[in-house]
Amino acid sequence: MGLTKRAVRAYSFDDVAVIPSRRTRDPEDVSIEWKIDAFTFRSPVIAAPMDSVMSPASAIALGKLGGLGVLNLEGLWTRYEDPTKAYKEIASLSEEEATRGLQRIYAEPIKPELITLRLAEIRDAGVPVAGALSPQRTHEFSEAVLGAGVDLFVIRGTTVSAEHVSKNREPLNLKEFIYQLDVPVIVGGAATYTAALHLMRTGAAGVLVGFGGGAASSTRASLGIHAPMATAISDVASARREYLDESGGRYVHVIADGGLGRSGDIVAAIATGADAVMLGSTLARAAEAPGQGWHWGPEAHHATMPRGYRAWVGQDGPLDEVLYGPAHSADGRTNLMGALRHSMATCGYSDLKEFQRVEIVVSR
Repeated sequence: MGLTKRAVRAYSFDDVAVIPSRRTRDPEDVSIEWKIDAFTFRSPVIAAPMDSVMSPASAIALGKLGGLGVLNLEGLWTRYEDPTKAYKEIASLSEEEATRGLQRIYAEPIKPELITLRLAEIRDAGVPVAGALSPQRTHEFSEAVLGAGVDLFVIRGTTVSAEHVSKNREPLNLKEFIYQLDVPVIVGGAATYTAALHLMRTGAAGVLVGFGGGAASSTRASLGIHAPMATAISDVASARREYLDESGGRYVHVIADGGLGRSGDIVAAIATGADAVMLGSTLARAAEAPGQGWHWGPEAHHATMPRGYRAWVGQDGPLDEVLYGPAHSADGRTNLMGALRHSMATCGYSDLKEFQRVEIVVSR
């Protein structure tokens, strides 16, 4: 790109499209079932651990619809006995005071007993239990999380590496930590072949691709960091293939996390190599979402370096319509799984693993 720097061309979801093959299929014959470890899900959908997306009630609702809800264990539900007032206050904040207001509301300490209580509520409903911590908080609260009995544990940050260096504190040793656990761990974000391969070597069951946040993130504007998702997923899928050979057959799931605002983005994510998708703003638009049309992530209330904001995303309908339809408009924001199924059928593929082999073209 100049005399002193080399760069590679990278593609976002909007830059690529899938190509139908010589054969089509009846959509009813297409399976979008996803399996990870001992768990089978009706759809490859994981809810992002954001307070605007997931409450215990919405995690239960998603679980009953065949997806996986992940509760933010550093969020409002583990800071407040009754977070209703906090949600109302966040919704009432003006644009100018939103960031300071979020920082003030999230200054309330996390309470381990509430972690236990919230996860028990999800477990009692009979759906898979998943909770998320940031790498910085994992040491502090992992005992409470594991004691509560999670089925899957998520370690999620803007960027998570297998080799974190710090002169001020003892960093989380991912390989040692994951080795000691009896539950599958999903970790990320990562956006390159090398970073993902190193995370896979820690023993993670899944790797999150991207930096999350999507519609409510300002990471690119504030830090200059960005990962065009189609290329990032393809690179991480290549690392998965390398690790599969290296480990003698251990398969690590690639999970797209970010930039998935429409059904076509989900199609592109699976087609470029993702096994599943982690959805934020898309599910924040559901009537069951606790944000009630507002959306924000943990980056928005960082005490010193906010990298996100509270965004109005509106409401598109009940969660079952967002996932399975019927759609009442052609904007790709509802019936997400129906769109995936129809795309796979149009291209002649019967399951998600097959669809990862679909032909892709650069469309712009």
